[in-house]
Amino acid sequence: MEPFLLVDSKRLDGFEDLHQAVHGSHVDVMQLGRGRLHGRLSHVGIGDFSLSIGAFNVGMRTQRVASDDKLIIGMLLSAQERVAHWSFDMQLNDVLVIPPLVEHDGVFHGASAYAAVRFDLNEVVPLFGGEARLSDPDTWRSRGHFRADTEIGAIASRRLVRIMSHLRTHRGALTPATANFWKRSIVDCMAANVMSSLPPDDEGWLRSARRLIRRVEEHLEAAGNRPVHVSEICAALGVPRRTLHRAFQEVFGLGPVSFLRHKRLCAVHSILRDSAPGSVTVSAVAMEQGFYELGRFAQYYQAMFGERPSQTLGGATLLMEGDDVARAQLEG
Repeated sequence: MEPFLLVDSKRLDGFEDLHQAVHGSHVDVMQLGRGRLHGRLSHVGIGDFSLSIGAFNVGMRTQRVASDDKLIIGMLLSAQERVAHWSFDMQLNDVLVIPPLVEHDGVFHGASAYAAVRFDLNEVVPLFGGEARLSDPDTWRSRGHFRADTEIGAIASRRLVRIMSHLRTHRGALTPATANFWKRSIVDCMAANVMSSLPPDDEGWLRSARRLIRRVEEHLEAAGNRPVHVSEICAALGVPRRTLHRAFQEVFGLGPVSFLRHKRLCAVHSILRDSAPGSVTVSAVAMEQGFYELGRFAQYYQAMFGERPSQTLGGATLLMEGDDVARAQLEG
């Protein structure tokens, strides 16, 4: 059964609009600051999985009753004044864990923006697989607060906003074929902040790098042409990301994220090279391979192949014309 896909965005025109601050979960809201509330609330829904990003201009009190059986992981994207959830004073890009069936109480003292991911606890293993602590459902059964690393938190926050902006603008990029990739991309932003707050993994367990790489390549081969997120590989192979990173650095001299990007660039190149102009567009092919920042994609592409994507696509016409000339000469 295909997952239910939703991309929705609306302007906020009153605190009542924030009752759906987290997609699929009712939130009781009371306005604290003076003035008419306005802002924006956006949702991405993939089955029972959702990402919500909201921004508003006045102080707010939020409460969630204990009837929601889904896990919610939130991140503070911006705040002009103090923000507190339960007894936790939140700083920029901090991550908050609201377990299933647990009441929540938050106070935003001024204009703020947040992101919240909501999904079933049963999805923890497939989404966080490979990271033993994160893939253990017990890790998420207690409310928690993870202090963001300054650099990692800023990157994760910007990435979440870019993903939402991209899907809001290019709704067609969220398809059943790419749904798993986008879910993992979203969760990965939250996981980055959580992992940076946890103590280092001291297991010291590392498989043979080349043997591990071969398993990765077998997984990529089985996936076909769809984009594959690095967290999917960790889950499928049951290895932590840092183990995967060491293996790729040893074998290729670059990390798995760069490797997968190069592989997706190669897939785009092959599709463009073999397609006639007018039959596909560069943007459509790029988005099918998981590139949601088309300007950056074009930079990556030209740096890797020494030509623009449109030149590769246009080259298909030149090749066909050359074949026609050669055929005419042979027949003549």
